Parts: sequence; C-alpha cells; structure tokens
Amino acid sequence: MKRLKVAFLFTFLILASILKAQSPKYHLVIGTYTSPGKSEGIYVYEFDSGTGAMTYKSQTMIESPSYFALTSNRKFVYAVTEGKGNKISAFAFDVKTGNLNFLNSQPTGSNGPTYISVDAKGEYDFAANYGGGSITALPLEPDDTLGADIQDIKHEGSSIARKKPFVHSAILSPDNKYVLTADLGTDKINVYRFNAKKRPRALSTAVQPFILLNPGSGPRHLTFHPNKKFLYSVTEINSKVYAFKYTGGSLSQIQSVSMLTEGFTGPGHGADIHVSPDGKFLYANTRSTVNEIAIYSIDQKTGMLSLIDKQPSLGKSSRTFEIDPSGHWLLSTSQASNEIIAFRRDIETGKLSPSGQKIQIDKPSLVKFVPID
Repeated sequence: MKRLKVAFLFTFLILASILKAQSPKYHLVIGTYTSPGKSEGIYVYEFDSGTGAMTYKSQTMIESPSYFALTSNRKFVYAVTEGKGNKISAFAFDVKTGNLNFLNSQPTGSNGPTYISVDAKGEYDFAANYGGGSITALPLEPDDTLGADIQDIKHEGSSIARKKPFVHSAILSPDNKYVLTADLGTDKINVYRFNAKKRPRALSTAVQPFILLNPGSGPRHLTFHPNKKFLYSVTEINSKVYAFKYTGGSLSQIQSVSMLTEGFTGPGHGADIHVSPDGKFLYANTRSTVNEIAIYSIDQKTGMLSLIDKQPSLGKSSRTFEIDPSGHWLLSTSQASNEIIAFRRDIETGKLSPSGQKIQIDKPSLVKFVPID
C-alpha cells in the first residue's frame, strides 16, 4: 500500500509538472486612454493560460498610450501618446518582472499618432498619424533610445467618405523590407520601401506605391498570414475584410467579405484583425452597434476566407483584440465599457467561447501577450 501511495504521488507530481509546462504564464501589457477618465497609462498584468486569470502587477504613468510595440527580443517598448503630446516614448522592459523604465521621448512631427510598429532588427519605429495623415519613421539609437532625425511623409488625396488622409496603421512586411500603411481617408494601402542604412530617409516609394480599395471602404488595420503570402485588411467604414496576395512589396486583391449580416444598414465600424498562430483562421471585429468578432477559415493555398461563426464581444466598443501565442485564448478590449474580456479559443474549430474571466480597467485600447522569462 505504501508503495502504491508513493507511486501515485510520483505520478501526480509528473502530471502537475506537465500541466504547468503546458500552461505558461504571460505578461499582459495594456495601453489605455487617460483623458478623460481614470486611467494613468500602461498597465501590466499576469495572465495564467491554464485558467485565464488576470492579476494586476504594475503600472507606468504616461499620457494616453493608446498603442505600443515591443522589440523582437521583448526588452523595449515604444508607445505613442495620442492626444496633445503627439509623441513616442521609449521604455526598457524587464521580461522577468514586467516593469517598465522610461528612457526618452521624441515628437512624431505630426498630429494624432494612433499606431506604432518596430522593425525586426530594432533599428526603426514607424508611427501612423491619424490626425496628421502621415507616416513617421523614427530611428533607434544603439542604446535603443529614440533618435531625433525623423522622416514624416504626408499622404495626399481623399475619398467619398473622407475629405483628407487619415493614416491608421503601419506594419512591416515579413522580410522587413517594406512598410505598409492603411489610410482610412483615401481608401489606400500604401507601400514603402524600407532601408535603415539610408537614415534619415529610410522610407521611399515602392514600385507599387499603393493599392486602391472600394470607394468609401476606409482601411484601418492590416495583418500578414504566417506563410507570408497573404495580407488581410479590416475596413472601418464599410466593415469588410479584404484579402490580398502579397509578393515582394506588391499586392493584388483576391477577395472581400462583409462582416455585417445581410440587410443590416447600421454602422459596423470594423476595428481590428488577426490571423491565428497556426494560420488556419482569421478574426476581425466590429465595434459600434454590432460588437461582434467574425471568424473565418483560411484556404491555405488560395488565402480565400469562409465565414464559420460570429461571437458577440460582450463589451462596448471593442477597439482591439489579441490572440495568445499558444492560440488558446483571445482577449478583447472594450473601450466604452471599461473592461478586457477573455475568450477561450478552440484551436481545431477556431470558434470562441466566453470564459467568464475579465478585468475592469478604464478605457483600454490595446493588450499584448509577452512571455515571462
């Protein structure tokens, strides 16, 4: 009997260690709007991927860090201040504790920065300036602080829905050679060649300078498929997902699908878009009167999308969402109802189910998973 108890205990300890290894914990780095409201900046929580529990750890005071980006080594965070500041701030990030340490800040040279990305080598930041209708390239110094010699490229044009450019996002291509911007005001996805060695003019017009979407579409966010062959865009004004074939800085449209139920006439306001880590499913959400997350399967050969389900976001004005690296969780930020809601994700079907887990936080705008060392 004693041997059986010892064997049982030994087996239990092994199973517990396996479950622990299969359920990693992450830092949740959260951006917020500080004015008007009670938020004070960037918040860090701990996320348990086994249970979905989210536990407060720390916060860093900064004005309206609505969007931020981490370097590939997870050691630095660059955040935009969307508001009167119109600047980018650099922080050192401790991947063990989740603490942020302010380094420096620089103006973007334009108004209303809403998005920021950092290139794979950690040499440049790129800010999309919604209010100023421009893309800003900001060099990073050897110590990872922000350099002062910026490049700000003003977009031109308009659409049937907007009278001037509104650049909402800017992402790097998988090979780190191009920067693509979604311009909500001109219905264009613009393409720039990126070369860090040409500082301070790291961006130049690509051979295909842009691709034009349907009039009044309003492209907002972009995401690449893990196979690097397809690009997807969510549009704010007509609430659609556009699919493109991508080859070396060139785009060709292959499909567009509506996120709204046929016959619906109210605003949908498409917001964010992501592909699952395994590349099998695409998620895109609406954030006004609908507040849903649309789920599509992806044809791995053609990149074409097929709707499989829609999940209510359960909050109001879901500005962004994020899928954890394992693919088992999706967190949705609800800006108007002041909460971040956790959904379990079935990696086989792609469907979402409410977990019952959420945190109350004032005006969340962005959440990112960062593995804990």
